[in-house]
Amino acid sequence: MKKFTDSEVRWGVLGVGNVCEVKSAPAMNHIPHSKLVAVMRRDEEKVKDYAARHGVPKWYTSAQDLINDPEVNAIYIATPPNSHLELTRMVAAAGKPVYVEKPMARNHAECLEMIDICEKAGVPLFVAYYRRALPHFVKIKELLDEGAIGEIRTVHINMKQVVEPEIIAKMEYNWRVHPDISGGGYFFDLASHQLDLLDFFFGKVTQASGFSANQAKAYEAEDIVVGSFTFETGVLGTGNWCFASSHAAQKDEIVIDGNKGQIRFATFGKGEFTLTQDFQESQHFHLALPHHIQQPLIHSIVDELLGKETCPSTGISGARANWVMGELVKNRIGLK
Repeated sequence: MKKFTDSEVRWGVLGVGNVCEVKSAPAMNHIPHSKLVAVMRRDEEKVKDYAARHGVPKWYTSAQDLINDPEVNAIYIATPPNSHLELTRMVAAAGKPVYVEKPMARNHAECLEMIDICEKAGVPLFVAYYRRALPHFVKIKELLDEGAIGEIRTVHINMKQVVEPEIIAKMEYNWRVHPDISGGGYFFDLASHQLDLLDFFFGKVTQASGFSANQAKAYEAEDIVVGSFTFETGVLGTGNWCFASSHAAQKDEIVIDGNKGQIRFATFGKGEFTLTQDFQESQHFHLALPHHIQQPLIHSIVDELLGKETCPSTGISGARANWVMGELVKNRIGLK
């Protein structure tokens, strides 16, 4: 891996859409030795507007022009998944570190190719699974490692959403339900966060199988997925995702059971979780979320590039989420 020799990280962003308004890109100017210097979007009017509103000194309508900017020394790919592989190839060829949005790509094979490209170019590859760095999930990880609920037995994901999930930001064009762009439907967008988080807690999944279907016929992608999986640590898990549910049934919950207690939390919640230990009253934890939700993870990337610490979300770990999702949707049931 080539050594990052600059004393500050000067970011360029490819694709300044919705995710870059608050969640990610603005955080780059709030981290020591980091600043956002250039943004790109094909629509000139929109990229100029973004640069003006966020005080970004340079803007481009060409990805290659931004990548070639000598002032930019790290690049955040914030486009939909179908362009991640090719843009990673272009950034790696320029010898610059890559930070790519999640899911990492449309499928596991593309993820492996991205890893190979970056390894051969000697550049680091990071993925925007920012929940690995959020305070309440870090706290849950600490409690699990400390044995707060004993030996972990099972973990269960239960997600029920309406056809247009209320936890998804409204957009002009919803690419998330077009498999040729996203790799799948809302499952690929939302379950990727959940499965990556469980990878953070328990290590990689070694076996996974499931069934998927399109029940509501509102779009081409699957809208229901059920499955089971096993982790290298011996933990067993199940998942039930339905994106054609009723408003009354909406649910976002993960339950971790140990032999001495239980932890419950929402993946897309407000920094809260509940710890219940045997023969004790439940404890409710609430750790405030950062205004720019990706800031802790981006901070860890900056620190790794400057030789201070290691980022918890890499191409290697990010690819594992894609592998699990691919296994879970592999058996698609045709409904009449």
